[in-house]
Amino acid sequence: MAPLDNLPPGTLRILQITDTHLYAGPDGTLLGLNTLASFADVLRQALSEAGQADLILATGDLVHDASPEGYRTAAGMFSKAGCPVYCIPGNHDIPKVMERHVIRDGVSAPFAVRQGPWLLVMMDSTLRKGEGGHFTQEELKRLKRALDENRDTHVMICMHHQPIPVGSAWMDTMQIDNADKFLRIIDQYDNIRCLLWGHVHQTFDRERKGVRLLATPSTCIQFTPNQDDFGIDNQPPGYRWLGLLPDGRIETGVSRLPKVPPGIDFSSFGY
Repeated sequence: MAPLDNLPPGTLRILQITDTHLYAGPDGTLLGLNTLASFADVLRQALSEAGQADLILATGDLVHDASPEGYRTAAGMFSKAGCPVYCIPGNHDIPKVMERHVIRDGVSAPFAVRQGPWLLVMMDSTLRKGEGGHFTQEELKRLKRALDENRDTHVMICMHHQPIPVGSAWMDTMQIDNADKFLRIIDQYDNIRCLLWGHVHQTFDRERKGVRLLATPSTCIQFTPNQDDFGIDNQPPGYRWLGLLPDGRIETGVSRLPKVPPGIDFSSFGY
């Protein structure tokens, strides 16, 4: 049975799609990979095999060149998913451009959404100039207000950049630079169940002080985990499904395409 269809009643069923890296044109490639074709394949597989989702979380780097055309392409594809899609900007996105061109037909970019016993918070960790992550003081204040107003819910906080090191030195230079302030806020609340992010193009699943920490493969190229220097992993693109149960527990898994798409330049030293 499809994993999302095999969960208890009242479960909030989610698909996470991340780091699609689309371009203005349909032939755009990232290190040799056609990102639009790969995204289409992953989305098609997710919608066909995971079961009926209540919503999709698109956790950043939607469009590699931050073009209006790329965002309109993403919106057009997401709008056919049959459920709401919530978008978060990544370091390759320009938030204002993203919001202007991606919001339509069930695709939006809210800060917080409450569904049943769960609150989803979607934070902007992007810097105006730079690849790394940062939470502005206003973003942290918005988070604290949302948490104070929803102490009776379970909470999952979503972002693009990683708030803790993932074990790859080159990638961890781009983690959230003021994560200590963020984590001090997190530690004040006992109803936060999960932190979810993209950016790292790999699977990550840990726990910190009872809070689940999750990252997810990209729909295009994958980065080699636990490696200090840049490297492309020989793993297919994928997505994550999540079941947020009414009692606060989380069921989740990662699924990938059957094989690595053609064209990837595995000899690259960066992008």
